[in-house]
Amino acid sequence: MSDDPLTFGPLTPGPLTLGAAAIPEPDRRWLAAAERLPISSVWQGGHVLPPGPTGEAITRLALLTAWTERVRVGAAVLVLPLYHPVVAAKQLADLDSRSGGRLAVGVGVGGEFRAEFEAAGVPVAERGARTDESMEILRALWRGGPVTHHGKFFGFDDAELYPVRPPGADAPAMQEGGPPLLVSGRGEPAMRRAARSGDGWMPYLVSPGAYGRSVRAIRDEARAIGRDLAGFEWAAYVYCSVRRDGDRARDEVAAFLGGAYGDKPAAMLDRIAPAGTPEQVAARLQEYVDAGARHIVISPAAHEDTLGIVELAANEVLPRLVVPGGAAP
Repeated sequence: MSDDPLTFGPLTPGPLTLGAAAIPEPDRRWLAAAERLPISSVWQGGHVLPPGPTGEAITRLALLTAWTERVRVGAAVLVLPLYHPVVAAKQLADLDSRSGGRLAVGVGVGGEFRAEFEAAGVPVAERGARTDESMEILRALWRGGPVTHHGKFFGFDDAELYPVRPPGADAPAMQEGGPPLLVSGRGEPAMRRAARSGDGWMPYLVSPGAYGRSVRAIRDEARAIGRDLAGFEWAAYVYCSVRRDGDRARDEVAAFLGGAYGDKPAAMLDRIAPAGTPEQVAARLQEYVDAGARHIVISPAAHEDTLGIVELAANEVLPRLVVPGGAAP
């Protein structure tokens, strides 16, 4: 990640990689098995006050970094407006350093659980502006040296962040400039945020067609402000089930996600959550690749044997995907 103004170039064929969400919770044995697969990343998110007994994003990241050695570790996503950016900057810097520079941070504005915003004293209407200012503060602190900031929501003078040094290392292993910030969301404000200040784009619950439109919108916005998107990461977080029994996979997705979509879940789920045999899922994921995605994060949409989904995706779906203009990965 470079200093502002960020410079990124055109979308190129590039490599195609696969990641996986560690569903339902980080588990040491699950992660060890996943690291033996041809995947490049593992992800977890979380809310501060979720409507059930699920984890918080930075706590989960700490477990992921401690229990992995090879893969990138990502937040999908961190609801950034709920956090003081100075505290979050230190926590994320230390995790990136201790992991050997393997951290990526998916950033979202949240808002679906209004109670957590009210309890944290953060107005929901301010979540976008707070996210923008917080991203600016994270990057400033991660560049090193004293930072003075006086914005709409946060103000401080001469704050300096020192990432923890890994044992035995001569210097912090944090990535230069800090971990990349991948903007998540589905709406136009999120696309503008990605184009203006993100290191990547990682939407969720979108169809391939919507993903393609988002790529064009981000590129148009970047062009309008004179930003070159070289090095920009085009990721897609995709709920998915892949089984030898395609009907089982489709039933799992319907049970896992269907309740959120009223009385007509099937047609919508078919557009946004690939399900079926490896061949069928590969055909659907190829549509995301054709639309511009270069890092597919599979989130197993099932309540049991989520590792089985990731294994089939890594071993039998990924080899079938082809980058337009390039060879299969």
